[in-house]
Amino acid sequence: MIAIVTGASSGIGYEVCAQLRDLGYTVYGLSRRGTAPDGVNGRSVDVTDADAVRACIDAVAASEGRIDLLIANAGMGISGPIEMTPADDARHLMDVNFYGQFYAAQAVLPHMRARGAGKIVFTSSVAAPIAIPYQAFYSASKSAVNSLALALRNEVRDHGIRVCAVMPGDSGTGFTDARRKTAGGDAYPKCDRAVATMEKDERGGIAPSSVAAVIVRASQKKNPAPLYVAGFKYRLLLALYNILPTRLAVWLVGKVY
Repeated sequence: MIAIVTGASSGIGYEVCAQLRDLGYTVYGLSRRGTAPDGVNGRSVDVTDADAVRACIDAVAASEGRIDLLIANAGMGISGPIEMTPADDARHLMDVNFYGQFYAAQAVLPHMRARGAGKIVFTSSVAAPIAIPYQAFYSASKSAVNSLALALRNEVRDHGIRVCAVMPGDSGTGFTDARRKTAGGDAYPKCDRAVATMEKDERGGIAPSSVAAVIVRASQKKNPAPLYVAGFKYRLLLALYNILPTRLAVWLVGKVY
């Protein structure tokens, strides 16, 4: 069984690679650095470069004769008020979080469709259905990933390809320290405190290996559900958010941050 994992050099992607390897998969881990766990084939690829992503995936398919599984996981974060966020930062985040996952999925689909089988698992976030203040663009990118996953699920069902997305809550990875931050200044004095609260929650959040286990379990199901939430606490929070009136739910999120 052949698997491709993007964002493989650290955090959740690194753990997914290791767990799939331990299940007996031949794993190709794609990242800018090209590093991956022992026993995983690391490849240096910028996921924002559609041609590079396609060339790498085509090479894997040519070498192995098949691609059974894609875990589209690469992602990054920025924070700050919408008003103050540089447009280039917002655009780059969408390039990584949304287009990077789209490019990988688009590249594997011809190979899976030719065999009439395959699975694609997108890494999304609980921040997709719950829009987080001062992380608006991260939430927007993950909402876009959810929409991509759900639409693609129906498009490729008749080709024997199964698609789902996993939405982790806060997780302690290098993602936190790598976040690009824009200060709120005098106009948005709550911003810095809100971001500090988010980062504290992230550092104390779910272990990357636990999130990876949810992703891997979803990938092994014959007919996975459309969406999964990683973390019992976050399943409860999302269930509560969904049953509350929208005005109240949004107000409560604002009170938290």
